[in-house]
Amino acid sequence: MNERTILAVSGADRDHFLQGLITNDVKKAKGGIAYAALLTPQGKYLADFFVVGQEDRLLIDVDSAQASALAMRLSMYKLRADVQIADSGLKVRTGTGAPPEGALVDPRDPGMGWRLYGAEGGDDGSDWAALRVAHQVPAYGAELGPDSYILEMGFERLNGVDFRKGCYVGQEVTARMKHKTELRKGLARLRLAGAVAPGTPILSGDKEAGIIHTVAGDHALSYVRFDRAEAMTAGGIAVEID
Repeated sequence: MNERTILAVSGADRDHFLQGLITNDVKKAKGGIAYAALLTPQGKYLADFFVVGQEDRLLIDVDSAQASALAMRLSMYKLRADVQIADSGLKVRTGTGAPPEGALVDPRDPGMGWRLYGAEGGDDGSDWAALRVAHQVPAYGAELGPDSYILEMGFERLNGVDFRKGCYVGQEVTARMKHKTELRKGLARLRLAGAVAPGTPILSGDKEAGIIHTVAGDHALSYVRFDRAEAMTAGGIAVEID
């Protein structure tokens, strides 16, 4: 699992501030944990993270490679709000066995285990890539990037977006995509008939149908055009949506 940074959002306006920016309802994190994203005004992905509610602050658990840019982006929206954003100094432990006291179940899918925040970090050695593939959970730097739309990446299924919470940055585009009859492209789990490397283009005949991302055994997460999802190959190997 990639290194994580735990940001702390404090101040009297913290709930209202974050509520107007992120894709999920901050109230879901009260006494627990929620999954959410920050988008551009055009509805494209900037960062995904967990929000953990504590008595006097909200924690944002984000990939360390995104932490500085996320903190800077959030700070741009502060204006005169009573909000402070800083590194909490906390670490996160993750695992898939019996959860220790105080651990929180991953809100994306119970199969993704638990998270415990405190002075010590690390994980129990679980094969996180295989778990992500099994549960179709995208990750920054693999499936998620600046051209991603969260609904195409499964955020509704992963409890990462709330359509009743009201406005947030990128909400208009996301809502329009929600009310389309069907998404034409998106994240899919593929079964592979042989070894295929991440980054391999997927072809349907002579037309590009997508790209292979995370591979785990004979399965992979892929970004696929659903209208070309027949008779697909990747590097000459037959692949199909599982």
